[in-house]
Amino acid sequence: QVQLVESGGGLVQTGESLRLSCTASGIIFGISDMGWYRQVPGKQRELVATITSGSTTNYADFVKGRFTISRDNANTVYLQMNTLKPEDTAVYYCNVNTNTRFSSRAYWGKGTLVTVSS
Repeated sequence: QVQLVESGGGLVQTGESLRLSCTASGIIFGISDMGWYRQVPGKQRELVATITSGSTTNYADFVKGRFTISRDNANTVYLQMNTLKPEDTAVYYCNVNTNTRFSSRAYWGKGTLVTVSS
């Protein structure tokens, strides 16, 4: 069973930065894309950014150029968050999607809390 572990969350002031990381416990075959989602209690989880196996990136409009998603191998993904705002406060979840000859599935981490104070 694959395990995704996020880290890097914390408490920061408005305008500061954080870098989130997500690492899989082992080899995952057939990764199509990796990404970050976030969720506030009582609200639906929303997409923040994704990166494909070919390094194509996509960002939610509310990021406004402040966040950057990247990867250093097929099993690790990062989210550099700059100029943080209070509305960025949420639990951030790592997502990995796979698509092989035999099956497809989504993996999720347990989340890391980001709190931005005003």
